[in-house]
Amino acid sequence: MLLKTLAMPNHTNANGDIFGGWIMSQMDMGGAILAKQISLGRVVTVQAKKITFICPISIGDIINCYGKCVKIGNSSMKIKIEIWIKRLYSKPIKEKYLSTYGTFIYVAIDKNGNPRKVLKKN
Repeated sequence: MLLKTLAMPNHTNANGDIFGGWIMSQMDMGGAILAKQISLGRVVTVQAKKITFICPISIGDIINCYGKCVKIGNSSMKIKIEIWIKRLYSKPIKEKYLSTYGTFIYVAIDKNGNPRKVLKKN
């Protein structure tokens, strides 16, 4: 697990569901954490693709962000992200669901913001 948080009322859209943009930002943060751990330094997001929303998220749901690095290039990392939710207040209670998934590309950067080689752990 890369990130765990709670869906709050200020994260909702006009329909009362959790706003998709907020979910994407959680995915990006989770992916960036993993990319920073892999590259041992600063990273930037360069692409988010194939984001798929399967089911709506409700206020009070627990958001669990999971990720896996599927490819490492010279300076880039391709990370697949999944958002799983655990319902505490909306029905059915206490069940877990895959809510959203997608792929993010991160690039390792130096202190000047230029791409650098991924410093792989030994």
